[in-house]
Parts: sequence; C-alpha cells; structure tokens
Amino acid sequence: MSDLSTEARSPMPEARPVAETALPLPLYRRGKVRDVYEAGRNLLIVATDRISAFDHVLPTPVPDKGRVLTALSAFWFARTAHIVTNHLITWDPVDIARRAPGLDPAALPALAGRTMLVERCERIDVECVVRGYLTGSAWEEYRRSGSVAGLALPAGLRNGDALLEPIFTPATKAMSGHDENITYPGLVELVGTGAAGELRELSVRLYTFAATHAALCGLILADTKFEFGRRDGRLMLIDEALTPDSSRYWEGGSYPQSLQPFDKQYVRDYLNAIGWNHEPPAPALPAEVIAATRERYLETYRRLTGSDR
Repeated sequence: MSDLSTEARSPMPEARPVAETALPLPLYRRGKVRDVYEAGRNLLIVATDRISAFDHVLPTPVPDKGRVLTALSAFWFARTAHIVTNHLITWDPVDIARRAPGLDPAALPALAGRTMLVERCERIDVECVVRGYLTGSAWEEYRRSGSVAGLALPAGLRNGDALLEPIFTPATKAMSGHDENITYPGLVELVGTGAAGELRELSVRLYTFAATHAALCGLILADTKFEFGRRDGRLMLIDEALTPDSSRYWEGGSYPQSLQPFDKQYVRDYLNAIGWNHEPPAPALPAEVIAATRERYLETYRRLTGSDR
C-alpha cells in the first residue's frame, strides 16, 4: 500500500475526528456515514468521519473525511445545477443556525464544513450507477457473463478498460447489506418507463460532465452513483454527489499501467490484503492507513476544486 508523495499533500490541518453526533433535533436516520436530523420541513445532514467498507462500518474514523464529502458535494451540486436541481439549501453554519428551528448555534462550530441543510424529498430507492470504465463488481460480472446489468459488452476487455460509452447500471438501494444490481427493464418495473428514462438520462449527463472536469484535473472518474428524490413533483439530486465515497477516482497520470485509487478503494484493498472475510467484527485501521486515506480524500478535493480549504 503506497502513500501519497509529500508534494501532493494538502496543508489543511488535521481536525479531531467526528465519529457520531448528538444534536438537539429529532434524529431522522443514522446511516453508515451520515447522521440525519429533522429540521422543520427540511433535513439536516451531518457527514461524520465514519468509513464503511463491504457494507460494514469500520471502528476507526478518518479525520476530515466528512468535511471532504460535504465540501465536494456542495461543489458538485453548484456545478451541476444546470443539469438537474438538487436538495441543498445551504451549508453555511450561520445560515443553518438561522434556518433550522431549535438548533443551538453553539453546537455548530464543531460541525462546520460537514453539515448541510437540505430539502426533504421522497427518495427513489434506486442507486443510479454510471460506469465509464470496467472495474469493481462490473468487472466480476463481465468475467462471468460477458455483460453488465444485462448489457452485452465486447469480448476481451480487461479490468480498468475504458468503455466505448458510459453505461447505466442501476441497483436497488438496501438499508443494510448489499445493494442488488438490476437491469434497465427491472428499473422500469420499479419506477415506470418515464421515470426510468429520466433517471438514466440525468445520471449519464451528470457523469459525463463530471468526468470531463475530473480529466482536466488529472483524475479519471471510473464510475459513480447518484441518488434522486422528488419534492412537490420535482426530480432532485440528493444525498451526496461525486465524492470519494460514492465514486471511483484514479490517478490519470499512471493509467492504464496502474489503477491508483483516490477514493475508498484504497481501504478496500488494504482490508482484502490482510485477509478480512468481510464478516463482523470489522477490523480497525492502522494509523498509517488512516493517514494515507485522509490524504487521498484531501488530494481528490484539492484537485477537483483547486482549493486547499
């Protein structure tokens, strides 16, 4: 497991990790990474520094991870609003304190940079996955069947190969355990023809836009997943967008010789290397893996946004 070079490291000072929150608001849901609270008609989402792999939350948080997820989501929400509207109202702590009834402003400084006030939507329980490269579970499926999500692919492809065009491979969203990959006809059965077509079109447009930007920043966006919801009949992009948790980013300069990850794959690779069987209890991460993971998340943020903060 190689670390990043010293030159690539961000000067952002390391913050104390936030593994769990307890705000004076009704808890709506505690996910693998995010703590979600009710804030009147809206929701308050706090991205903690928890990290999950193979459907298990690891016992060791990664400092600043939640801040990167929130800041990158806000970055992409702003830049993709011309493609589809999104649920973000504000991530400014002063504005959040003003808009969230019952929230003590004194609680926000520790959560600044990792908290979003968003519109509450009716979530569509589908992971909208778009793949520009053949890897991960898609590679495993292709090796078995020559296809991915019911889509036949050319013979002879290798792990990491670029696809001729991005493919849309939806999955049903599970509250726990593995999401289940489905075909596009299966998606139509779940949400209807019109909604399925809209989800596919928007997802591919979002991926294509982001992949072009990432390439200019020296990164390859291999694949990503989006979530959508509806509010007052409007389809909206929700949850997070194009972060190292929800996407695979590779170092562009070393491709195709290596698939150097700038995302959560680094942690997955470590867990596989130590022989973990993906069953509880999940192992703790050693200090050097935590540090290297943090640096990868920060470097992804720095490259994509051009900012160190």
